[in-house]
Amino acid sequence: GHSFLVCSTPEVIQTTELRKLDPAVRVAGEVVKGFGRGSKMLGIPTANLPLESIKSVDEQLAPGVYCGWASVSGRGPFKMVMSVGWNPFFENKEKTVEPHLLHEFEDDFYGSTLRLVIAAYLRPEANFTTIEALIATIKEDIRVSDLGLDGEGYLEHRNDPFLCVEQK
Repeated sequence: GHSFLVCSTPEVIQTTELRKLDPAVRVAGEVVKGFGRGSKMLGIPTANLPLESIKSVDEQLAPGVYCGWASVSGRGPFKMVMSVGWNPFFENKEKTVEPHLLHEFEDDFYGSTLRLVIAAYLRPEANFTTIEALIATIKEDIRVSDLGLDGEGYLEHRNDPFLCVEQK
């Protein structure tokens, strides 16, 4: 087990550019129920993946915030921002993988197959002294990702065959 020094910050973290993952990291799994905090406390719903689904790529994904493209049981592609780590603000005891899709869904999709092409790294995991700073930083992550994923080197990942459901 690694230990990470996580500093608390009252500030909103500004991320200005994406750091490209080359090659992109591809992950698929069934959406599971998380802690129920994303929607209720933060107003930012996440589609949680079981940790087993990232076991194979765990070493490629240091704790932090990433972005890329997602599909949900063949629907998509949708831009996504995702947090990997221990959520220091909530003092999680186990590592979580929490993608937020930049799309309004009518319903939750527990049990759906989520496929992710993780294209870029935004910033390290951080702890916040207030929930307001956490929410503002997540919104900034979303804004930067939304713009960045339209750029060269990222936009083409939306057509990644991995996002398509395999034909049986």
